[in-house]
Amino acid sequence: MIRPLKIGLLIVTLGQLSACSISQLTVRAAMPLIEGGISAMNRQGDLQLAGTALPSNISLIEGMLVNDPNNSNLRLYAAQAYYGYAFGFVEDSEPTRAAQLYQQGYLHAQHALFAQGLNQEAMKGNLEQLQKSINTLSHSSVPALFWAASCKAKAIDLARDKAQNLAQLPKAVMLMQRVLDLDEDYYMSGAHIFFGVYYGSKSPMLGGNYALSEQHFKHANTFNQNKLLVVGLLQAQYLERQRFNKEAFHQLLTQIIEASDTLYPEQQLTNQISKHKASLLLKKEDQWF
Repeated sequence: MIRPLKIGLLIVTLGQLSACSISQLTVRAAMPLIEGGISAMNRQGDLQLAGTALPSNISLIEGMLVNDPNNSNLRLYAAQAYYGYAFGFVEDSEPTRAAQLYQQGYLHAQHALFAQGLNQEAMKGNLEQLQKSINTLSHSSVPALFWAASCKAKAIDLARDKAQNLAQLPKAVMLMQRVLDLDEDYYMSGAHIFFGVYYGSKSPMLGGNYALSEQHFKHANTFNQNKLLVVGLLQAQYLERQRFNKEAFHQLLTQIIEASDTLYPEQQLTNQISKHKASLLLKKEDQWF
């Protein structure tokens, strides 16, 4: 005879299994493999191999989300994968498609933000309502805030011809400002890189601030010990181009191209992408200056 206590435990166990399906358990058991795959991809130095592998990785994550749609960590991996693929392999040749990929990444990160407690109605409302909701978010919300802001800002940047998109930029800035407030050096000081681009990509008459942009880029370089080449890449592309500093533009991009391939093994892929993009930007030097 099964004792009452054991019957109770059996009922609880069956209840847990019904609440968390076998497919969800399978997905969650596979999470360490996804994490390991991301780490391995970051160390990849072959751009062709990485560009071929990333779409398959995205499809895998999307398939896992079908079985576990409320898995916030998986949502953030998806956002990161869409961002990385669009930035590294699509936006230079297919900006419209890249904007769509960034938007898809944003939707995943936004899902994770809502799970953290961001008010969904506030996201659709005015800036004051959104700020109040953002202010309630804690340190645990930083990854969702970061990827939502990053993906949304890039989607907007590649679709500047649409006024309704530009109107959403202040919301992305507010999300990233919360990252800066809670953990300024999250993801290789990514919030500082974001604001380096934000303040450097427009003239002072339109809200730009070259000195502030330079400070943000300097902080990111210091934090990364000058090993993360994308910092210099974005400084050249946005700040130096905007203030028409041809010498700094050329010097930064040349330094990136000539940097050692083993400068930052943990971020080998990002550095190789930066080298490739630097060579593309240098070809536009005479056109821009």
